Amino acid sequence: MNQVTDPERSRRVRVRYAPSPTGIPHIGNIRTALYNFLFAKSQKGQFILRIEDTDQSRFVPESVPKIEESLKVLGLDWDDKHQQSQRLDVYGKNLEILKKKNAVYDDGGAWKFKVEKGKNLKWADVVHGDVEFSRDVIADFVIVKSDKFPTYHFASVVDDHQMQISHVIRGDEWISSTPKHLLLYESFGWGPPTFVHIPPILGESKKKLSKREGAKSVLEYIDEGYLPQALVNFLALLGWSPKGDRELFTLNELVAEFSLDRLNKNSPIFNLEKLNWFNKKYLQKISLPDLMAKIKKISSKAQTLDDQKLTKIIELVRDRMTTISDFEKYAKIFFEKGKEKPPQRQKIENAKAAIESINVWNEKSISNLLDQWIAKNNLQSADFKNTLRLAVFADNTPPIYESLAVLKKEEVLKRIEDALKIP
Repeated sequence: MNQVTDPERSRRVRVRYAPSPTGIPHIGNIRTALYNFLFAKSQKGQFILRIEDTDQSRFVPESVPKIEESLKVLGLDWDDKHQQSQRLDVYGKNLEILKKKNAVYDDGGAWKFKVEKGKNLKWADVVHGDVEFSRDVIADFVIVKSDKFPTYHFASVVDDHQMQISHVIRGDEWISSTPKHLLLYESFGWGPPTFVHIPPILGESKKKLSKREGAKSVLEYIDEGYLPQALVNFLALLGWSPKGDRELFTLNELVAEFSLDRLNKNSPIFNLEKLNWFNKKYLQKISLPDLMAKIKKISSKAQTLDDQKLTKIIELVRDRMTTISDFEKYAKIFFEKGKEKPPQRQKIENAKAAIESINVWNEKSISNLLDQWIAKNNLQSADFKNTLRLAVFADNTPPIYESLAVLKKEEVLKRIEDALKIP
């Protein structure tokens, strides 16, 4: 049934990402999708999204759009999409084939596959090499439940064959299921795909990645201010090694570089500091209009500013930010004064006089006149600038003259007056 007879077609790379819609997939699951996508596109093949929703008791309908959103936000567009619950007739027809072969039997309304004992099951795994299982330890297993829905094993094999999947790239946890899949392929007389089982991402404890250590969804990371480009780059290198020591790759560059033979056999360790490093790098590379749009989405304070002022603030704090969410932390000095203790009153009064002497309020004028003031009054530049910082912002700031220029002169003088009122 639907055997692939065209040799050219059989060599075409077709892979699938097949999540169960029981919730929003976490970042490790999405890494599997990324590897499937990269391999397909590197071979000019096709990337298929297949929603495996045959376990209706665990089905969460709203998770399907979340799965799609998780892929789209990273640029992982699929070429075709299927949902298993809409393919029950396909599984029914294939069950009939096995019935005629006497390969299954009724078990209280469900159908079980008969496991013939004898020679071992073997396959050449791209990551793990030759893998061998004894079929003697595999018990008969259900392939169609009493509710007429297929089990994962049966639906997966039927779909992979019918959809002409060339490579099954999935997590190590499915290695133990592969012998059952091979038995089904054997019974149907179909050739199996190439299996690629990738080790799981571990936490810093070298145990299964927990929520606390980073097992969140892509959408959560986006909400926290991480950029899609950084997430793609970070995930790609969690279990795959490019040639050379280069670390920064766009999605298209990853496609050009990706190959299955460079997948690692050992589990990678999730390192949040490394993700932060990637995000900081991409925050510095992203265009200012794009960054501004992203900041406006999550910062209510940014939404209150005109684009000119917001642009200036972003330019001043951008290099300090690790995530987009850091904007308000570093920009808050432009919205409200900090709590740091002001300097001596005499120094504040001197700073006030200097500010009052400035008639044209822009960065160039502020810089020129304040430097002249320092020279004229024989002041130490660092001490005078620190006085301004403490009196006006009372917190750590980007370059002080540029920071002053963001505020109106009246706001600067008001803050200095407030500093003079503090005993």
